[in-house]
Amino acid sequence: MLVYAFLCFCLWLLGDVVLTESNAPFLNPFFLKQISSPPTVNSVSDTDKTEMISVMEGGSVTLNTAVTEIQTNHLILWTFRLQNSETSIAEIYKHIISVYDIGENERFRDRLQIDNQTGSLTITNINNVHSGLYKLLIKNERVKYKTFNIAVHGILPVPVIIRDSSQNSSSSSGSSVSRCVLLCSVVNVSHVTLSWFKGNSLLSSISVSDLSISVSLPLEVEYQEKNTYSCVINNPIRNQTKHLDNSELCQPSSESNQTSLLLVVLLLVLLLLVVPAVAVLICRRRNYTQAKQEAQSNEEEEVYYTDATFIKQRDQDTETNAHDRTVYSEVVLRR
Repeated sequence: MLVYAFLCFCLWLLGDVVLTESNAPFLNPFFLKQISSPPTVNSVSDTDKTEMISVMEGGSVTLNTAVTEIQTNHLILWTFRLQNSETSIAEIYKHIISVYDIGENERFRDRLQIDNQTGSLTITNINNVHSGLYKLLIKNERVKYKTFNIAVHGILPVPVIIRDSSQNSSSSSGSSVSRCVLLCSVVNVSHVTLSWFKGNSLLSSISVSDLSISVSLPLEVEYQEKNTYSCVINNPIRNQTKHLDNSELCQPSSESNQTSLLLVVLLLVLLLLVVPAVAVLICRRRNYTQAKQEAQSNEEEEVYYTDATFIKQRDQDTETNAHDRTVYSEVVLRR
């Protein structure tokens, strides 16, 4: 029971915010993390507002301590909080630098650099897994806290503008003016805003926070419109712009297609009517020529036939006038 009371008394003493040079070496940063909550006496602690920092993926960021030169009795401790988990990632005590980038801090492997004069922390080759809350604890005669909220943004792709064929040739209500619908799209983005501009005037926009496979924003314009449009994707660091070439994407292709189709149909109809008619005329001409040639050849070589009627003469007549008797018969012509 006495041992338990002694331990409680020791813990109570450790809860005091004042650290002397004699007892500081016995406190490691993991233990300090547990006892480094803001002290109840406000006069001996400073807490700055959270500093928001945005950085592009693959870049570097430096978190400054605002310390000009580290003293021997300075303790500088950097921690990283993601959701409800907080862990120490680097510290300086008595000019000894320690970096914790293994185990649960594997995401920081070979990426952390701490300045031995100021204690400022630099994170290199940063990416999305390094987004989160960073906390700085400085202990000397007093306690000071600083927090940094880092947001890492991916490299922005150039927007792609296409024509939405499913909604082409639409007409605005109460107007006969034909319009076409264009889509501006980007893929695999987060924490961005996609916008349509007419000149320098914002027409519409959409924002996404979580990672999205695809984000699209439509725009309805008139055919052959001469205004200047652009689609812009941006995050807090940079932007990418794609200008619209209306002369290529937004043409009344439906009308030209209908005209072309009508011409093709008319041509087919003419072919169906003219070709058979010409074939019939050619055949009839050929048959007439053949018949005429056959008729001419028949007239030149025509042979006439007749039926002969023979009359038997009496013997006496034959005997008397056989030498000068003439016999006539009717001739019938047949073609």
